[in-house]
Amino acid sequence: MSTTTPASGTLASGTPASGTPVFGVRNLWKVFGPKTDRIPGDPALTALSQTELRARTGCTAAVRDVSFDVRKGEVFVVMGLSGSGKSTLVRCLTRLIEPTSGTLEIDGEDVLAMDKNRLRELRRHRAAMVFQHFGLLPHRTVLDNVAYGLEIQGMGRAERRAKAAEFVAKVGLEGLEHRRPGQLSGGQQQRVGLARALAVDPEVLLFDEPFSALDPLIRRDMQEEVVRLHREEGRTMVFITHDLSEALRLGDRIALMRDGRVVQLGTPEEIVGAPADDYVRDFVRDVPREQVMTVRTAMRAGDCGGPEHPGALSPDTVVSGAIETVARSGRAACVVEDGECLGVVDHQGLLSVVAGVPLGKAAA
Repeated sequence: MSTTTPASGTLASGTPASGTPVFGVRNLWKVFGPKTDRIPGDPALTALSQTELRARTGCTAAVRDVSFDVRKGEVFVVMGLSGSGKSTLVRCLTRLIEPTSGTLEIDGEDVLAMDKNRLRELRRHRAAMVFQHFGLLPHRTVLDNVAYGLEIQGMGRAERRAKAAEFVAKVGLEGLEHRRPGQLSGGQQQRVGLARALAVDPEVLLFDEPFSALDPLIRRDMQEEVVRLHREEGRTMVFITHDLSEALRLGDRIALMRDGRVVQLGTPEEIVGAPADDYVRDFVRDVPREQVMTVRTAMRAGDCGGPEHPGALSPDTVVSGAIETVARSGRAACVVEDGECLGVVDHQGLLSVVAGVPLGKAAA
């Protein structure tokens, strides 16, 4: 099961077979430096490492031949260490940074062909950014900060304040509407930023490492808030992070970047269970596999009695939960979906997954 996006920019596995993706990115490059247009089209230059390219041309390729789709309703995480190109890539999606070459679409519309008015509409209505630095207006109340985007859109004062109040409550700040940012904690300020982005009802929320400046407990609270909002609204989200645990917790799919390239794209389970190369393998080495891998990986053919079996498990049950179920019942558990038994899992198969047997091999 290959989930790699190689240097050629070919699409990773799992690309939707039909339907227009929210964002469609093909062979995207962003090069900084002199005469950048020459880099993407020159095979001799594109084959160079970052260090070699800088030495020969004075240019830095922050994004190198990247292709992927963002599906409607998913949380798509772009993850990588500092300097990997993740923030540059996501800023290219709304042309906050202008790509050097490639194609970029939102709902099938060419983003690179948009004029200033259309681009302004994209940023105001269709794709809202939530930044690490909150950018709140210090002289305005919480309510008026949340309503700011609606004011820019031209909505009347009473209507925008009423709508802003709904989103203040949605992010758990009810009762704090009339405080100013300086009177709030860091976590509360980030909730204001989130409510402000939600209030304009964007098709996509773009998060640029929004929680990295928060302390661990508040950060976890905000992660849970994103999970809750996504569960309730099903809104498409693109989330940038350098934190692997955050990526695994939030992402439906993860694009792992290194030196401007996507080295692997897949679900958390695919990335942990089938690393594309040694770099990814080192990245996920310390991940507790039993908390990421599901019983789909560990099950084998068999039937334990169907959905009424006391040990029946959903195929998305993580291995740690399945181990508890099997240990409690003392026998194999049936994996059930839509009333149909897909297979069974037993202690041996589950422990094989924990031990790191490659995807699909646990039951062999």
